[in-house]
Amino acid sequence: MTHDSNISDAPETPDTGGREFRVPNGPLHAIFDDAAARWPHRPCLDFLGRTMNYRAVARRVDRAAKGLMSLGVGRGVNVGLCLPNSPYYVIGYFAILKAGGTVVNFNPLYSAEQIDFQVRDSKIQIMLTLDLQTVLSKVTQSNVGKIVVCRFAAALPFVKKGLFSIFKRREIAAMPKDGRHIAFDALIHNDGVFTPPAIDPRRDLAVIQYTGGTTGAPKGAMLSHYNLRANTAQVRILLGALCDGQEKFVAVIPFFHVYAMTVLMNLGIATGSQLILLPRFDADQLLKAISRKKATLIAAVPTVYAALAGHPRVRNHDFSSLRHCVSGGAPLPLAVKETFEGLTGCPLIEGYGLSEASPVVSFNPPDGVQKAGSIGPALAGTDIEVRDLEDPTVVLERGKKGEIVVRGPQVMVGYWQNTAATQQVLDREWLRTGDVGYMDEDGYVFLIDRLKDIIITGGYKVYPRNIEEVLMRHPEVEEATVIAIDHPLRGQVPKAFVKVRPGAAVDEEALKVFVGEHLTPMERPAEIAFRDELPKTLIGKLSKKELVHEEKAKNRNPNDAPE
Repeated sequence: MTHDSNISDAPETPDTGGREFRVPNGPLHAIFDDAAARWPHRPCLDFLGRTMNYRAVARRVDRAAKGLMSLGVGRGVNVGLCLPNSPYYVIGYFAILKAGGTVVNFNPLYSAEQIDFQVRDSKIQIMLTLDLQTVLSKVTQSNVGKIVVCRFAAALPFVKKGLFSIFKRREIAAMPKDGRHIAFDALIHNDGVFTPPAIDPRRDLAVIQYTGGTTGAPKGAMLSHYNLRANTAQVRILLGALCDGQEKFVAVIPFFHVYAMTVLMNLGIATGSQLILLPRFDADQLLKAISRKKATLIAAVPTVYAALAGHPRVRNHDFSSLRHCVSGGAPLPLAVKETFEGLTGCPLIEGYGLSEASPVVSFNPPDGVQKAGSIGPALAGTDIEVRDLEDPTVVLERGKKGEIVVRGPQVMVGYWQNTAATQQVLDREWLRTGDVGYMDEDGYVFLIDRLKDIIITGGYKVYPRNIEEVLMRHPEVEEATVIAIDHPLRGQVPKAFVKVRPGAAVDEEALKVFVGEHLTPMERPAEIAFRDELPKTLIGKLSKKELVHEEKAKNRNPNDAPE
């Protein structure tokens, strides 16, 4: 999709604070073509034991691109991917780009209603998905015109393919024999010879990434080829010790999430790495993949690292091959970082980003100073400022708390067909993140909380993350999240929800005593609730919105109209 409005005429080389950075020329899919040319026989994808080299994947990408073009895909055509981590996702992603189309990511765990909303909003004409009942049935109910059906069993190694076909056949959906459904095998049944359309990296969209965004409602962040090519290069500079053509990336968080798409898939392909694909998070499976496959890099969300660190058999696995462990997607509790590093010996570095920035904005340097609780300095080519919460035109001095705003080549074009929302978050070339934090004298950024999550109690601002960090220091607490609840005198007060470790004996009063030693009276939770599980997003981040809705429903007057 070409989108001329909201594209800035920023110089090719932005101000980098003394660090030279130039966005590589060419479209995003050039990273795959370059890797296939340099390392044709290097393993590219490892899916549950079945391995494909770069040449084999490149052939399928070209054939899929030609097949998509025969269906009408070209510049300005949006194509959906409703797939877990699998060879189909990687092939489909780069095939859509080579055909000139724009990728629209869909979460396979979405409800039929959510899928249909996004189909209609993004105006996709074609969707690639799996032949699994749980996924295909929902996609079929949507308004999408053509559905390319990928056989899950066909991506598995020979033995697993046979076992899946026998023991999981009830999970396999029969593909309707009509003009709407097309087998992936039929799509790629061609010679793969075609002329790719010319791409303008600055003006042609590579991905429309749906997100809650900084203002709540689902919106499509428009990411150009230039945006994503830039962010891939920025992260490559950050991880300067990567050895091109030799790394093994474990991909456990899904590529349909922008964090994994850039930091694992795009960076992995750009460096000729082997991508070890896991279709879902399973702690046992992930531990085995790291130790048996000799993985060198893992990127995940904090809850994944917490699960690994708390696994009863974690000490039975070999982590000696790991050289890079990256955390993003949510704040990394210091207790999780220290425990994981102590068990594995691999530094766990925290970064920060958002879908609207492709997504990475800042990171603790792996070979430089790492400051506890910081999300690091800005990436090369990126500027970060802290603006006044009341007057966003005022830039605050170092050490003052305010809203984080970002400028760089990775910042989105805008929101898909939503000018009003775009104007709320884009101030010329600056992106308002909706996150509150401060910058120290060395340029390291410290996040305090989301603007929307701040608790106003008795006129004072209380930051849930501070409370969560203290709760996570307790040895029997495994997960913690804090929200605001109504209070008749103070307006709002904090309420904590915790998941404790197996066999824990701690109770609410004991936890209140513990946090009381580290928090001000205003910060101390009025209530602490214990849960067997805390709600999480579909990529494993702790989620507050379900708990907020639960509290509102509990206190709602029966005569009130529903929200």
